[in-house]
Amino acid sequence: MRFKQFQQVAPARDLPEKKLRRGDLATVVDVHPKNGGEIGYSIEVFNAVGDTIAVTVVSESLLEDLTANEILHVRSLAG
Repeated sequence: MRFKQFQQVAPARDLPEKKLRRGDLATVVDVHPKNGGEIGYSIEVFNAVGDTIAVTVVSESLLEDLTANEILHVRSLAG
């Protein structure tokens, strides 16, 4: 298990079906054991004022760690 519950992570690629982009800040809210494939994670994404905008389950390979050389920023959900 690479990520822990409540750890902040980012999608490693765009997830257009959830209107998420690579690098959006997400929080791991649950860890799902392997079921013949990769470990899965439920992630929750919030807008800039703390409202939940997405909850989804992704495989471990679709997440990446945050690093010290990255800067958090905001973007509009519209468009």
